Amino acid sequence: MSGQEIRLEGVGVAPGIARGMVFIHHPDDEEPPKRRIDDFEIPGEIGRFETALIATRAQILEMQQRIAEAIGAKDASIFDAHLLVVEDRTLIDEVLRTLERDKFNIEFIFAQVANRYAHTLSQIDDPYLRERAFDIHDVTRRVIRNLLGQTGQSLTHLDSPQVVVAHNLTPSDTAMLNRQMVLGFATDIGSRTSHTAIMARSLNIPAVVGLKDASTRLKPGDHVLLDGTNGYLFVNPTDQTLWEYGEVEVRLEQVEEVLTGLRDTESTTADGRHVILSANIELPEDVELVKGAGAEGIGLYRTEFFFLNKNELPDEQEQYRVYRQVAEAIYPQSVIIRTLDLGGDKFLSHAHLPAEINPFLGCRAIRFCLDRPDIFKAQLRAILRASAVGNVRMMYPMISGLPELRQANEVLDACRQELRAEGVTFDENLEVGIMIEVPSAALAADALAKEVEFFSIGTNDLIQYTIAVDRVNERIAHLYEPTHPAIVRLIELTVQAAHSNGIWVGVCGEMAGEISLTPLLVGLGVDELSASPGLVPRVKKAVQTLSTKECLRLVEDIRSLNSASEILKRCEDVARRHYAELLS
Repeated sequence: MSGQEIRLEGVGVAPGIARGMVFIHHPDDEEPPKRRIDDFEIPGEIGRFETALIATRAQILEMQQRIAEAIGAKDASIFDAHLLVVEDRTLIDEVLRTLERDKFNIEFIFAQVANRYAHTLSQIDDPYLRERAFDIHDVTRRVIRNLLGQTGQSLTHLDSPQVVVAHNLTPSDTAMLNRQMVLGFATDIGSRTSHTAIMARSLNIPAVVGLKDASTRLKPGDHVLLDGTNGYLFVNPTDQTLWEYGEVEVRLEQVEEVLTGLRDTESTTADGRHVILSANIELPEDVELVKGAGAEGIGLYRTEFFFLNKNELPDEQEQYRVYRQVAEAIYPQSVIIRTLDLGGDKFLSHAHLPAEINPFLGCRAIRFCLDRPDIFKAQLRAILRASAVGNVRMMYPMISGLPELRQANEVLDACRQELRAEGVTFDENLEVGIMIEVPSAALAADALAKEVEFFSIGTNDLIQYTIAVDRVNERIAHLYEPTHPAIVRLIELTVQAAHSNGIWVGVCGEMAGEISLTPLLVGLGVDELSASPGLVPRVKKAVQTLSTKECLRLVEDIRSLNSASEILKRCEDVARRHYAELLS
């Protein structure tokens, strides 16, 4: 972009300010971005294409030389075909003609033409020509990386602190990133409950999503300022913008000092009601974040992140070591381990699962586990063995009714019997709970409560399934309303069913970390809140300044309201009266 300041507006999903250079992340397996261009942009696109071809040729020659020196010139000759691709005038001329005709950005045009060539060659009954198709595919990815300004490095290998800009970041991407080198996230798509947003809040990294085309408009090395609170990304920020945000940072630091002082205090309301405050984690190393935040334990350990980015499934022993490590690290506080929640937007790279028209309504979470008892039993045995530490609880995700719960418990009981027969120690009184994230589970909560020790409400999916809104689709993000009257009622029904059956109920979805909604959850009688570690201090401050009586009055006041926006406003009014400094 030119040197003039440009402000891009998206959705702020993780508070904070980040300043630095841009790193454009574009995974090799994604389609290149598509953008309509004007006639005057065509010469520039041609220039970019020629530069990328030259850079690609130089990279291939360098790689060929390295291999020749290491293992001999004969093996290095395999790259001769790659050089032929970047020098193929037929291919290059077709790209330029298509660019003139269709007027899209050169990355998109080149990928379309090159992939068409590769597909044609792959259909020919000649081994040499079919092999040539693989060469074209490999070189295509390399040229596109150069067009996008990438060096082929992944988020794991960032060598300096930068602001990551991407079309999207998958759970696999975020699970592998180098956390010390990411100043902030900015993505074209996403919502407050996308996994990019959840990970950013967990790591306390400022993030903005829903920027639409930032990944194609920005270049590597652009200087940006990211406002994760208000959802702005400033490209080439002026001195005035930098000064204004410098003042904001000073105020934020003052708030952080106050919050840091609360680390060793309890999450108890002003009139003496204790609300357990836990934290959510994805990876074992997150335990240190939980301790630093002053949480009372781990309310949700998302074990699926342990399975991503692996060439093979982790076996029982590997899982046991990790679960025990987490349990021992957080002891004497407890950890709630959630069994695998694969599916939806989280997939194993090596499982080759059949494609589903709607994976969020398909074979995911507990359904996947019951469908693959080999995977499920290995995890259950590992959790049971780790429970010998004495502070482990376990819960199943996406339970929709009693049959699923009972079927899961049958597998668990079989694992217990096996371990007893083997003489392996485990906690015979391991508490087992379920996630309430499907409307049918909330409506059947009274029956379910009779067969478990606790509930944990996963508000992200509960909202998604109740309102029929894809929570990672920015086009309908405005329909994703945590204060929808139906959501409030389902949470209330769940809490009532739990308490009438003598069990406790927590909230581990993103609502737990939304301090504007803390008065509502306290008023509804929730016993535990489990949020991303970075949000725990804010939630603790919110709880400590509220009174149970006022929160109960809020719940009574909103009973007659039929609008999510009206309910949200009432909640925000209460929050602002008590901790306005946390909301700004």
